Amino acid sequence: MRQSISRRRALQGAAALGGLAAPMLNTVTAYSQSSAFNWQRFKGQAIEIVMETGPRADLVKKHQKEFEEKTGIKVGLEIIPEQQARQKTTIELNSGKPAFDLFNIAYHVQKRQIEKAKWLFDITPWTKDPQMTPAEYEFGDISKPGWDYATQSDGKITSLPMFVDYFMIYINKELFAKKGLQPPKTMDEMMDAAAKLNDPANGIAGYVGRGLRNANVPLYTQYLSGWGQQTTKGDPPELITDTPDAIAAAEYYKKILTSYAPQGVTGFNWNECQGLFMQGRAAIWLDGIGFAPPAEDKTKSRVVGKVGYILPPAGPKAHHSVFFGGGAAIPNASAKKEAAYMAALWMTGREMTSRMLQTGGGVPFRSEPLKDPKVLSGLTIPKEWADCAAGCAPISMPGLPVIVPVTQFRDTIGTALTNMLGGADPAAELKRATAEFKPILEKSEQG
Repeated sequence: MRQSISRRRALQGAAALGGLAAPMLNTVTAYSQSSAFNWQRFKGQAIEIVMETGPRADLVKKHQKEFEEKTGIKVGLEIIPEQQARQKTTIELNSGKPAFDLFNIAYHVQKRQIEKAKWLFDITPWTKDPQMTPAEYEFGDISKPGWDYATQSDGKITSLPMFVDYFMIYINKELFAKKGLQPPKTMDEMMDAAAKLNDPANGIAGYVGRGLRNANVPLYTQYLSGWGQQTTKGDPPELITDTPDAIAAAEYYKKILTSYAPQGVTGFNWNECQGLFMQGRAAIWLDGIGFAPPAEDKTKSRVVGKVGYILPPAGPKAHHSVFFGGGAAIPNASAKKEAAYMAALWMTGREMTSRMLQTGGGVPFRSEPLKDPKVLSGLTIPKEWADCAAGCAPISMPGLPVIVPVTQFRDTIGTALTNMLGGADPAAELKRATAEFKPILEKSEQG
């Protein structure tokens, strides 16, 4: 945070510095506000919410009636695919007349653009108002990365953090056991295991990962983190995607996907990877942490009970799990801001984020659910998954640069990665892509 906005935030800062493992402050005792807060205060209003397709949206839909009964606020919930949702929210926010009152902001894609455009409502005063925020919301339980994402450069809070998405390894334990292999701990071990498990004659890929342009960049940045590097440095951000370490990470990306992934991997996003893994036709899959529920669903998956959840592999210079995140935000143009804020509190509060964790739909930007025995005892997926999530937290680093043209960045670098899978030289592709994108980034910082 660049500035302190309240006594409560000052208190939460001490807990937040420890990330997800930070101890929770007793905000209920420090700020006894419940008597002043009334969930029914905006009864009779109706709001529209837009969410991206996925487990978080499924959870909100499942418990929507509970919120409506709790508050008397009616909800219209639109759930649409990720890219379509981001295009819709950006276009409508830019128009000044969005048809929605609340949406799940993808921090890693939209934060910088939305901050510079000033499209979001400043909820800072409401976080200090006992009539607008109940003490049991527990701001002190939200981690520093969550508050960093939710807070603008001027110190204003314009969203409430909801989930953090770490990258991890999914392995097919049955296939590993047949070869007498142990789960990989390093990138070299993962490459070696992929080679030994690859069996195209029997329809088994040793490895599967994103090859589709744009979608492939988060996978690449996970590899890049193994060299201890991100894609930009400094403020204003400087692009560093053509360094020797960036090229080495790209060479690793090219080798593992071209040697041990299935044919057609250049068209694979996470959903194609997930489908192959759930069919038992891939031994190793490296992707976001929110895909456990379908893998453990007996009606959809052939690998139920066979999945191992493993920390991402350590690289030659560092060991990280790249993370992405999302929150709940209210447009400045909404006429139902107060009712929308009630929904944001509910969606990002302890109860709903604990449910999110229990169902494997994601990890909250909160400490306590990962340590609460009652929450952990209610897991509908293996505890190994939650243990992996807790292990990712202390080694996490951002997976994408916080810049305005992040989608164009993903397209440009993603095209280079896809070209590599077609045989192009990693060094030449990254140098070309970096040179192409640098002026775009510099122009965006001047605007």
